[in-house]
Amino acid sequence: MEVTVPTWVALSLGFISIIVRWVWSVLDWVWLKPKKLERCLREQGLKGNSYRLLYGDMKENSILLKQANSKPMNLSTSHDIAPRLIPLVEQTVKTCGKNSFVWQGPIPRVIIMNSEDLKDVFTKLDDFHKPKSNPLLKLLAAGLLRYEGEKWAKHRRIINPAFHLEKLKQMLPAFHTSIDEMINNWESLASKEGSSCVLDIWPSLQNLTADVISRTAFGSSYQEGMKIFELLKEQEGYAVKYIQSVYIPGWRFLPTKMNRRMKEIDKEIKGLLKGIINKREKTIMAGEATKNDLLGALLESKFKDVQEHGKNNKNIGMSIEDVIEECKLFYFAGQETTSVLLVWTMVLLGQNQNWQDRARKEVLQVFGSNKPDFDRLPHLKVVTMILLEVLRLYPAAVVISRTTQKKIQFGRFSLPAGVEVGLPILLIHRDKELWAKLAIALILQHFTFELSPSYAHAPSAPMIRPQYGAPIILHKR
Repeated sequence: MEVTVPTWVALSLGFISIIVRWVWSVLDWVWLKPKKLERCLREQGLKGNSYRLLYGDMKENSILLKQANSKPMNLSTSHDIAPRLIPLVEQTVKTCGKNSFVWQGPIPRVIIMNSEDLKDVFTKLDDFHKPKSNPLLKLLAAGLLRYEGEKWAKHRRIINPAFHLEKLKQMLPAFHTSIDEMINNWESLASKEGSSCVLDIWPSLQNLTADVISRTAFGSSYQEGMKIFELLKEQEGYAVKYIQSVYIPGWRFLPTKMNRRMKEIDKEIKGLLKGIINKREKTIMAGEATKNDLLGALLESKFKDVQEHGKNNKNIGMSIEDVIEECKLFYFAGQETTSVLLVWTMVLLGQNQNWQDRARKEVLQVFGSNKPDFDRLPHLKVVTMILLEVLRLYPAAVVISRTTQKKIQFGRFSLPAGVEVGLPILLIHRDKELWAKLAIALILQHFTFELSPSYAHAPSAPMIRPQYGAPIILHKR
């Protein structure tokens, strides 16, 4: 006798099966997998806090950050900003040693400080991958920064020619225009008060770098470029909030006020960039010469790549969407890192008058009262030393992370899949920006300066900005 199962029973069993699998996957994500990874790390001698459900160390980190940022540091005694910017990592290394880990929600992050291990992380690309983050963060900037594998290699090949030395030389007039406007404004403010004035230079330097990038990236579309910068700045504020919270899969689909606004901003930025790119592509296709800006160089390189390798090859050329993401990345990374480098350079030179005098003497020896030119910028040895020391003390970012997608042997440790490695960027030097050097040279030609007594030393994460600005006393020369 054949027994038939009623349809509603079959559907109920299927639904229950789905629910059970979903519950199991959530349980595995928030508890079982983290505890398994913790046991594996501890068995190898790595130390850290015990895993706490879902949040890991993030609540403790939030408390430590709030305490650290509640008051300024003492500038005269220390430039050790790690306890202020990465207090959890700094505290963990002190208590557990260099072979330790912290919890980024349910994911353990092994702290890497050995120079040879750092080298391995950056060179063994098949072992260490860029971690998956909240997809909403990609609305801020993606491009070369987030790509890996073939796509990264393709974009790197196409973008490199856009930053050739000759291309940068052609952008020098735009650098001068932006910096001259800032210098003239500062001189006007100083003249109104005799020959000196107190000025918070942080907003000025942010505007300067945004202005330079708008001119060098989009040329005649400069005003549209500035609008894009304003939107990206707003987007960055939302992104910081997401960085400091636990990533919950699916949260981005909820129609929260912040989620809706981030998507609106992304749509508006892409619309502006698409319009600029389409107009520029039409002029290039019509036979007009490419312009001396980043977008022109990028599109020229893109077209040459297609001509040399064939347009039917899927690994050749970039889509408009790809070009948009690279432009967003250039805006965000270039503007932020350079303004941060400039502001801390002036703060440190304002504090150390002897080094400021040495740098000014060198600038006047190399250029006199003439405008700095591209070919003689490499002669600024003292200025270069100063910039590198500033980068050592105040890098533009604090931590770089990578993740393991398979079991790997790393030094004397065997890291399982699903573990992050954290590189405290405070220990890593970054390459200097050429036009940051130009700006400092022009400022030294026109002003002597010192820190205002009202300056409060308060570096803040994630991009190590001055929390309360940077009031400087400017003296016209």
